[in-house]
Amino acid sequence: MKRTTISLPDDLAAALEREARRLRVPVSQVAREAIEAGLHGAPTGAAELPFAALGRSGHHSTARDLEDILAAEWSHAGDR
Repeated sequence: MKRTTISLPDDLAAALEREARRLRVPVSQVAREAIEAGLHGAPTGAAELPFAALGRSGHHSTARDLEDILAAEWSHAGDR
């Protein structure tokens, strides 16, 4: 295993230490796992966007009908 030295802002270092105490593991283990989770699958290709398609409506014409949809929604906004 290779040893690496990094500099962290005080608040991040404190959060890292708190998490290590909470889990009752060494700070290095928490840091290693966090780095691994952050880098998992991203080094060679484009990163996936976890929020892509999150608001999928199931309608294929939403972008084309956007102006009509907004006009209808905004006309009812005063009713609220």
